[in-house]
Amino acid sequence: MPPGRAYSLDALRGLAILLMVLSGIVPFRVLPAWMYHAQLPPPTHAFDPLLAGLTWVDLVFPMFLFAMGAAIPLALGRKLSQNLPRYTLHAGILSRGAMLAFFAIFLQHVRPFTLNPEPEGLTWLTALAGFVALFLVYTKLPVSWSFSRRFTVRILGWGFAFYLLWQASFPDGSGFRLTRSDIIIIVLANMAVFGAWVWLWTREQLLLRLGVMGILLAAILSASVEGSWLHTLWNTSPVPWVFRLYYLKYLFIIIPGIIAGEYLIKWQQVLNDSTSGSWSTPRYTAIVFISICLVLVCLFGLQMRYSFITFVLCCTAVGGMWLVVRQASSKGEEIIRSLVGWAAFWLVLGLVFEPFEGGIKKDWSTFSYYFVTSGLSLFMLIAFMVVLDHFQRQKWCRWLIESGQNPMIAYVGMMNVIYPVLGITGLDVLIQSITPAPWAGVFRALMYTLLLAWGVSLLTRRGIFWKT
Repeated sequence: MPPGRAYSLDALRGLAILLMVLSGIVPFRVLPAWMYHAQLPPPTHAFDPLLAGLTWVDLVFPMFLFAMGAAIPLALGRKLSQNLPRYTLHAGILSRGAMLAFFAIFLQHVRPFTLNPEPEGLTWLTALAGFVALFLVYTKLPVSWSFSRRFTVRILGWGFAFYLLWQASFPDGSGFRLTRSDIIIIVLANMAVFGAWVWLWTREQLLLRLGVMGILLAAILSASVEGSWLHTLWNTSPVPWVFRLYYLKYLFIIIPGIIAGEYLIKWQQVLNDSTSGSWSTPRYTAIVFISICLVLVCLFGLQMRYSFITFVLCCTAVGGMWLVVRQASSKGEEIIRSLVGWAAFWLVLGLVFEPFEGGIKKDWSTFSYYFVTSGLSLFMLIAFMVVLDHFQRQKWCRWLIESGQNPMIAYVGMMNVIYPVLGITGLDVLIQSITPAPWAGVFRALMYTLLLAWGVSLLTRRGIFWKT
């Protein structure tokens, strides 16, 4: 694996993307409610916006958002160190947003189950063709290639992609539509742009960054008042298919991620510091253990609606964690202590918000959802920092790390490679016939996800990446 990367952040991103894939392929209607989005309970999976709760499925998207926020200072910081002109920097930010927006729209037009609820041969081939087009458009091409060679590959990719969009046909008789897109990627596209701008405008000004969150909080509360100018503005957009103001609510997750990312930069700088700290191995182990326990307690307690007990248990665990980290004698230990403080702050803030808006919900998302998931994501990042960087156990999480370094391929690979191959060969029918039971279906989904992780890992090791 290449040196100098934030492996803990890669692992967090990889965990989020693989769990996101897994959540989309587990059997529907037949598993307990905690195996699905809290607002889409079995057996009907009918959306119920009044149903509060938090499942592991609800956690994976904000975990990925948090990782995106944490990556912003690392990525843009490297570009700033190159003394690039500001217009080049902003052009790059807008270009990334546009490439993600196209990714969202194109992907939704070549997904097999969107094209046909019961995919057959041609549908599977179209899905595979979509993967090929994306491969040509987004793969990072070798620098050693000539300009004409790289230009030819890109032209072929874009041409093939537009041809597939032109030929797209859906069960309702419609074809290409700008409004047909992957909402998760559309949100990520917006956050890639606005998160980057927030960091650029508030570098080394933490209070200003927190002030942005305060203004955003006021805007959201005021926009809920029907008839107000903010309500009108909040729900108006000149390009609603790609941007709506209410997507900015996810800055409540991106900004905590940005703050964590700045500490990650410091962490990377002190990893090889010869100054030894005072923390023992059991103390570091306790940090990992408590971090994981906090995630499990919140998922169980909030989904079962034991809100007060969850609050008490989390505060107790956070207090125990603070006793573990409060005495720091090296720069690395001070960074861990600071991150624990921020994680505790976001988590407790979210738990205090929990009774507001009828309890924690992903949809429609509540303030408790933003802050609880930010805190839990940061605790998971801290756990990865200890395991991967302090204990140097990168091999334990290699597939997570390498999937996190190649998230776009991981996101597409299941529906546009693995499922089409299984469908064309007929293996899907055979595998489903021997795994008909609900939990056998979960095992099947887990094996598919591990197969995806292995495939993405192979591409990553060979230097094949999709980039925006």
